Amino acid sequence: MPADLNRVTLVGRLTRDPELRHTQGGDPVCSIRLAVSSRARDETGNWGDRSNYFDITVFGRQAETASTYLAKGRRIGVDGRLSWREWQAQDGSKRQNVEVIANDVFFLDSRGEGGGGEGASQQGAGWGERQGSEAAPAAAPAPAAVGAATGNGDADGASGDDAEVPF
Repeated sequence: MPADLNRVTLVGRLTRDPELRHTQGGDPVCSIRLAVSSRARDETGNWGDRSNYFDITVFGRQAETASTYLAKGRRIGVDGRLSWREWQAQDGSKRQNVEVIANDVFFLDSRGEGGGGEGASQQGAGWGERQGSEAAPAAAPAPAAVGAATGNGDADGASGDDAEVPF
């Protein structure tokens, strides 16, 4: 029987500044909240944005780098795996959470784009460089930008080929 696959790739913007803490053994752990937007048609047929929010946990040297150079509003890519945990709250109720454990974090915007932050203006901060071992993936343009860039869209950026899209 083939092995199961637990892999997640997300591109989005930080909803708050990263929070760095350390385990009892001294290992750095960084918590990030990521907003990922997608475009879809609503019941009236108009395009609209919908955001999903994800908790991301980064360990080790990447955690230190993320906490130093990332700030609210920065665009990043995350490659990792889903992790489910369960615990009992102080009131006795059972709680559950699904989070993404990051294997790699990609800094996708330049120092001048996105949100602010003291570390964002430093030279040599590593923006645009992958924190892992491979090159960062290229980001796909937004659907509205595709129609406008090719000249096939009308004023609102919708393409005439929308009827052929299966979703």
